[in-house]
Amino acid sequence: MTDSILSSTRRRFVQYGTMLGVGAQALIKSGDVRASVFEGKEAAGLNDPWPDMQYRKLGRTGHNSSRLVFGCGATLSGDRHDDLLYAAFDAGVNTFDVGFKHYYSDAEKNLAPFLKEKRDDIFLISKAYVPVEIDWDETVTMDQAKQAAKGWSAFLDESLREMGIDNVDAYYYMAANNVSVVGNEEIHRAFEDAKAAGKVDYLGLSTHQNAANVLRTAIDTGWFDLAMIAVTPGGWYDWEDKSILEGSPKMTDLRPLLDEAREAGIGLVGMKAGRFLAGRRWLGWGNPEAFDEFYDQKLLQARLSEFQRSYAYVLEHGLDVVNADMQSMLHLKENFVAAATSADYFDIA
Repeated sequence: MTDSILSSTRRRFVQYGTMLGVGAQALIKSGDVRASVFEGKEAAGLNDPWPDMQYRKLGRTGHNSSRLVFGCGATLSGDRHDDLLYAAFDAGVNTFDVGFKHYYSDAEKNLAPFLKEKRDDIFLISKAYVPVEIDWDETVTMDQAKQAAKGWSAFLDESLREMGIDNVDAYYYMAANNVSVVGNEEIHRAFEDAKAAGKVDYLGLSTHQNAANVLRTAIDTGWFDLAMIAVTPGGWYDWEDKSILEGSPKMTDLRPLLDEAREAGIGLVGMKAGRFLAGRRWLGWGNPEAFDEFYDQKLLQARLSEFQRSYAYVLEHGLDVVNADMQSMLHLKENFVAAATSADYFDIA
């Protein structure tokens, strides 16, 4: 079972536990089963209507994206979940992110039936590694770059076949951490050739290691239209330790770099905003108060889960949208509410 599924399971237990606990207390007091179930659901936030989704333009793509991006990779890696995809779409989510099969198994294939009906109505993102075996601080050679460009192009073609489509709106350098790769002209030419062939419109990258330097390089090249970054209220997320990067500035101190990226035309997509809160199974799970020191009373007192607070915070402190996977309808609604209402909890000009 993946970390994302385990995290989602923990969240469901917490919310259902709230529902059952409050409902049981209400039943003891009133003896009315129907009323107690209703009260339990209210306490767990399950009876509230879905709010209107909010939207933000994603850099030079011009796409007016829902502030919640449906992360399909983990959700669809094993099975289809058309119920979640259509529920998100019907509620106003118009950006869907997936990834190549060598990491996300059958996710692209399981997304294909939804795309057959809704492809023209959504902004579609997929991604693949730039296949080059060097460490994050090494310099890519010309021969390595040529092979990497061919490999990334082949992954793009494979993704299109898996999804049964001819064009994807954006394709990423996935898990980019090496600035010489990000800034390499030979590898970038692979994107330009694919764009000229009508296979892809925009170039992006995702990064959760060496993120500050990767984003700086993306800005300096002027090549990238989107950047999906692993960032939390406490600063950069550390993929290796599954925690906050040691020595990272807090998110408010990262704002100048984020603003510069946006001014350069890069749409900013957040990921892993709440991952640290879930903790790790072998460490006893859960760091629910990890980001509380960064929140003001208005956010702390809002009727939100700790995960919702983290999403709302990063959205209102420098990101355009946030990418999150949804493992259940409850999980979808939780993330949807946070993204749709994030501006309600902050007094930011």
